[in-house]
Amino acid sequence: MLGEEPLWCPFGVEQYNIRLTQGTPPNRLEAHMSQTRDHWSSNTGLVLAATGSAIGLGNLWKFPYITWVNDGGAFVLVYLICIAAVGLPIMMAELLIGRRSQKSAVGALKDAAGPAWGLIGGWGVTAGFILLSYYTVIAGWSLFYFAKTVSWTFGSFPEGMVAGDLFNDQVSSAPLQLGLSLAFSAATIGVVYFGVSKGIERVARVFLPILFGILILMLISALGMSGSGEALTFIFRPNFTELEPSSVLEAVGHSFFTLSLGMGAMITYGSYISRKQSVVKASGAIVALDTIIALFATIIMFSVIFSVTGMQQQVDAGEVGAVGMLFVALPELFYTQVPFGVVLGPLFYVLVALAALTSTISLLEVVTSYLIDERGLGRHKATIVSGVAIFVFTIFAALSFTGTPFFSTLEVFQGKAGWFSTADHFVSNWMLPIGGLGITIAVGWFMTRKASESELVDGTEPKWFNYGVWRFFVRFIAPAAVLAIILFVILGRDFS
Repeated sequence: MLGEEPLWCPFGVEQYNIRLTQGTPPNRLEAHMSQTRDHWSSNTGLVLAATGSAIGLGNLWKFPYITWVNDGGAFVLVYLICIAAVGLPIMMAELLIGRRSQKSAVGALKDAAGPAWGLIGGWGVTAGFILLSYYTVIAGWSLFYFAKTVSWTFGSFPEGMVAGDLFNDQVSSAPLQLGLSLAFSAATIGVVYFGVSKGIERVARVFLPILFGILILMLISALGMSGSGEALTFIFRPNFTELEPSSVLEAVGHSFFTLSLGMGAMITYGSYISRKQSVVKASGAIVALDTIIALFATIIMFSVIFSVTGMQQQVDAGEVGAVGMLFVALPELFYTQVPFGVVLGPLFYVLVALAALTSTISLLEVVTSYLIDERGLGRHKATIVSGVAIFVFTIFAALSFTGTPFFSTLEVFQGKAGWFSTADHFVSNWMLPIGGLGITIAVGWFMTRKASESELVDGTEPKWFNYGVWRFFVRFIAPAAVLAIILFVILGRDFS
């Protein structure tokens, strides 16, 4: 009967899931029927694309920084437990509702838990929109430092240069900020424009291996530094006497934030999974690769910190924060301290740019997919409309560092001056946790057991997977953890 079961209709070599409902506007139905839904060509393509979404600047700067602040060892162990108990169950939840519905975040949550849950999907799409608007600005900085390091490698590193002044000069230049942001936005739009298999997956298949290769080269170089042994001990030898309760909360928070959860990205990527591809295997691989990248980046960063005289004191004193390490301290260290730094310097900023691009692609796809599925736009038009609309707000974020009135002075949240800081605080502390909590409740409590089990236990799942254990974690442990994040935000904790 109409409105009860989805009909699978072949169009060429693809299949597109169309749910016929009474009262469906003919133009909307025709729009859906006129275009097939693209799919990842293989599980490897899905894993690389989704891992690219999860791997971002948080892996390269935030995780090493919070690991240092929380005294390493025990914090890392707690973080790994949180990844398995919180991040992995929510990752599976997002991918499974995407695959089941073959729709973007709004439609997928409506199908999974009921019409009202489309609001959570819309909340996630909005989060992706706002996040991309300011994330692009940071991504643009990697282009600036790539160009600088290339010039230093083929010329010479300027003696007496103050790295902090270089950073301040580039972020305070409105034309430079707008140009860098526009270049990165154009690259992002260009990839998404060509679709899932011909755009996103193709880029992921090329860029992710390059990213891994550069990271391994840097890891080998870092392990050859004098402080590498001390760095490894600091990271992997747990000392629970140094573990503070706040460190546990930080581990919970980052295990959630690092995987691009709560904003519809993994629901959207999940909607391109075919029935032959395993949600469980893909989730496990994505989480494992994201964690490995974060640990490699931490080993690299800490090897530098423990090898350079006075660097520990600077980090402890707050003189070199997460952003400062990436864009202030490291550029100079590549040319004064790091073995083969004249080669690794430019490669490192290629690494940063690739990590950022694979994340910006997924964020734009969240908004684009919404316009395709819910508004009936074709991919090309949806990509351009969403990309241009987001870039308007990227301009606001880019001008936040230039002293431009309003954009630099806006203060909605105490201590967060400027459009950039305001947007970052709102997304990190409110939008992502609320979206994640909504998704876990929708899948754990409102989606039927039969529906979720059929997506996870379908003959493609690995032997280690136990549906009952996953269901317990997604119903109780994961929601409690995300709720704790929200409660501490209410009490004044800042996760931005």
